[in-house]
Amino acid sequence: MSSLNGNIDAKVDSKGRAFLPATFRHQLGDENIFYLRKDLFENCLVLYPAHIWEEMVAELRQRLSPWVRREDQIFRQFVAEADRIELEENGRMLLPKRHLNDLKLQGGIKFIGKYTTIEIWPADKMEETFISAEELAMEIENRMKNPLSEK
Repeated sequence: MSSLNGNIDAKVDSKGRAFLPATFRHQLGDENIFYLRKDLFENCLVLYPAHIWEEMVAELRQRLSPWVRREDQIFRQFVAEADRIELEENGRMLLPKRHLNDLKLQGGIKFIGKYTTIEIWPADKMEETFISAEELAMEIENRMKNPLSEK
């Protein structure tokens, strides 16, 4: 699987179905099983290819002990809020109604490639989370400076 990149407009039909954009289907190859859950930090959904989901859940399980009540509660809630999604042959998927209602995902949506996952946003909300182009450039510059060049 190559890195997932892109910002693609799409639509949700009246039954809650959406087509995963062809750009992402091409980047994902034969992948057709996903896990979908609400993002922990933003009001969007995150679509995890099955192998990425399994790796992430395994890491979370490793960090959270089933023998510590609070840690087991956190793990349970995280995995319980995920839905298994299987793409139809034409790339269409059914989004759970609770997510459609909670995030107001009727009509226009945006699919955002985010390296190993795909975010699904209400079309008019995603850009509210962006910082200005100037701030972005400064933040990337600050984080990517080569310590060797600062001598």
